[in-house]
Amino acid sequence: MIAALIPGVPLLLGLIGLLLPPGDGERRRPAATLGIAGAAAALLVTLGLLLFAHKPIDVSTHWVSIGGIDLTIGFSAGVAALYVALAVATVALFVQIYSVAYLHDDPRYAPYAAQISLFTGAMLLVVTSGDLIGVLVGWEVMGACSYLLIGHDRRLPEAPAAAVKAFLVTRVGDVGFLLGVAILIAGAGTSRIADLLTHDYSSGTLTAALLLILAGVAGKSAQFPLHTWLPDAMAGPTPISALIHAATMVAAGVYVVFRLYPLYDQSPAALATLGVMAAVTILLGALSATAQDDLKRVLAWSTVSQIGYMTGALAVGSPAAALFHLLTHAAFKALLFLAAGAVIHAVGTNYLSRMGGLREHMPVTFWSFVVGLGALAGVPPLSGFWSKENVLTAAAHATEGGETAPVWVGWVVWLAALFAVAITAWYATRLLLRAFFGISRAHGPDGPDWEIGFDDARYTAPATPHDPPGAMRWPILILAIPAALLGLVAYAPGFRTALEMEDPHLSVALVLPLVLLAAGAGAAWWLWRAVPGADPAEALGPARQLFASGFHLDAVQDRLVVRPVRALAGVVTATDEKVVDAAVEGTGTGTTGVGNALALAHRVPLPAAAVAVLAGALLLGVVAVWFGAAS
Repeated sequence: MIAALIPGVPLLLGLIGLLLPPGDGERRRPAATLGIAGAAAALLVTLGLLLFAHKPIDVSTHWVSIGGIDLTIGFSAGVAALYVALAVATVALFVQIYSVAYLHDDPRYAPYAAQISLFTGAMLLVVTSGDLIGVLVGWEVMGACSYLLIGHDRRLPEAPAAAVKAFLVTRVGDVGFLLGVAILIAGAGTSRIADLLTHDYSSGTLTAALLLILAGVAGKSAQFPLHTWLPDAMAGPTPISALIHAATMVAAGVYVVFRLYPLYDQSPAALATLGVMAAVTILLGALSATAQDDLKRVLAWSTVSQIGYMTGALAVGSPAAALFHLLTHAAFKALLFLAAGAVIHAVGTNYLSRMGGLREHMPVTFWSFVVGLGALAGVPPLSGFWSKENVLTAAAHATEGGETAPVWVGWVVWLAALFAVAITAWYATRLLLRAFFGISRAHGPDGPDWEIGFDDARYTAPATPHDPPGAMRWPILILAIPAALLGLVAYAPGFRTALEMEDPHLSVALVLPLVLLAAGAGAAWWLWRAVPGADPAEALGPARQLFASGFHLDAVQDRLVVRPVRALAGVVTATDEKVVDAAVEGTGTGTTGVGNALALAHRVPLPAAAVAVLAGALLLGVVAVWFGAAS
């Protein structure tokens, strides 16, 4: 049961941390200790199992039987699951350490650290659970933790709204996820994943269940059309953005499809749906990132696009490529968000239009961004190059005819992924140039303008920006190593065997992506050089506003979903108040009136009562005689 410690320790220490009183100074130390210890323990146990476990761990015990369905409690930790758990625990540990300095004077740090532990434990439960009930529990705990952490900074008016939006949008998908899980469990008569994967479902039942699960995946992993919560979630503290984007929420949906892939491999309809969803998401996220002025929203939209690469790899029949990109993305996206926090800490704003010239003042942060953005764009030999090459290769092979997914799905995913290579290189180059090169734009006509767009750090920005303190700097420096080199593990035989990856190969097929990468980066650089100080996004013209708004999909959802639901709720409320409540209240009022009348009758004087009784008896006698004569 050692595998149970991986999610169990962070969950237990998170629950203990919730009991700690909030406070500053020395009162923060127990909360920080518990948070760091939980992530470190999960990391050490995971490393121990990777190094010393000689076979996959699969332990299960019967829990309860309900209507002939056996519900189990179990843990399953194969090598692939342990690699994901390693990424989750590593990012969580660095986020906990980083947060000690980033939120150094936050009076609500104690519940914040505890919620991170719960968040981490919930994701690790999804990764290591051997049954769907455990997956479902971790899935829902993550939803609750994301709501609390996104809305952590109550000073920001947008934070509570962003938290509610994330909770509600993901809940929409979770309704489908719950139904899909129920169908799989009911069909197989067990919740144990190993048994579900070998059960012979009917085609219609299996496809219905898998499509419902994809609704939950779209919500948690921010895939079209349930992606709209993720950019707004940037109202949360920046370390939480790193955790959500790199290691927990958005990775959970991809991993669930990976776990259930033997079932998806039997459903061409489900894979085709996933492929279309992935292709739209890849381009939607990439194009939306090109026009953002908020540094964190650029990274958020890039996450939407990169998760689309993972779901695209799954759709074309390559779960290994999807998981490989998930691991490299965890490294470089955690690096980018923590480095972004360093920039925000230094200049007091999220907005690229208020930055510039930071390269000389923040060399460590600058080079971290170079590595992170290079990996994001797929610059060789950084980690993202290798994992993205695997996705593109898998999609290209699918265009020749896959085993399950239709050929057209391969074409759709491959073309979208190729086009997004150039777009990603463009917006990554734009971000680097706008933030770190040129002249500083932090001073407006009336002097320093530090507080505009300052999202969550509780600092007064210094007159001269500088690299962050050690507790923030060291996590960034350490994460830069896997962001740069993790892709090389594709050459490690043990890693390839565990993920069932093909041998890496560099072929002529790489030329086109590299040409597109160079074209995208070169176009952004040329626009920036042609008009010094101008934003390359100005070249987008009228499309800039469309991209900046995420193609107005928030407005579309508001008109097609939110407003009709509110109108329906208004009708239901009015019906409840004016019909149901009125009927209940009217019945009560009528009964009270009758009771009052009877009470009044009981209080009349005895002679009058006797007269009334005799009159009643006489009336009844007359009626009886009348009906008797009539019959």
